[in-house]
Amino acid sequence: MASIALDKSSGSGLISRNDFHYGFFSAAIKLPPGISSGVVLAFYLSNADKYPHNHDEIDIELLGHDKRNNWVLQTNIYANGGVSTGREEKFYFWFDPTAQHHYYSIIWNTHHVVFLVDSIPVREFPNRGAFSSVYPSKPMSVYVTIWDGSDWATHGGKYPINYNYAPFVASLAEMEMSGCMSNETVLPNSISCSKASHSSSSRSDPVYGQEFISLSKQQITALDWARSKNMFYSYCKDTSRFKVMPSECK
Repeated sequence: MASIALDKSSGSGLISRNDFHYGFFSAAIKLPPGISSGVVLAFYLSNADKYPHNHDEIDIELLGHDKRNNWVLQTNIYANGGVSTGREEKFYFWFDPTAQHHYYSIIWNTHHVVFLVDSIPVREFPNRGAFSSVYPSKPMSVYVTIWDGSDWATHGGKYPINYNYAPFVASLAEMEMSGCMSNETVLPNSISCSKASHSSSSRSDPVYGQEFISLSKQQITALDWARSKNMFYSYCKDTSRFKVMPSECK
């Protein structure tokens, strides 16, 4: 169990000791209660430190919301430095994410990226067709951070953080990072695909196994439910932002 906090002087966060090239990554997170506009808690993979001009990133961003105290789940994917073309999708929660810990998970392998909340898939980004050119491909570190996103996070910056409600403290538990560890610090371009798990749970290897290649019928049903009932924004429907839609949206 650990806590990370944001106050007027600083945010905070954690980073993995190892880089990973594909795997299963999960954290149980309890979000700060109360007025939270402008607060961003991110659980994500990135290699921006090693590839500042062509980095990859896979994001779960939990965005503090307006005076109704609602939080929003945002997922995003960048590949090869395409930071000008974020691939955001936003969801309302179907539970109170401040009441107890909930599981936020990412599957990333050669087949697809899948975002899950409490084992319910909310988004699948396949590595095929038009998607393949914008698919994250380089080893990444795992991060959990909390920070001030006042300029964009809540209604495009309409509601900045009110530090009268600080500190904003999030609780983390049951972190899991399983998959192919990159050994580039020892030998360039070296990847070890033996399971490296930082959890006491016994899961199948995330890189191999049918359950990580494609979604089951039950998962597809759950995915359709999450997207039809809770998704309120997709970059693929934002015609005011994209005069020409990204190729994977067509």
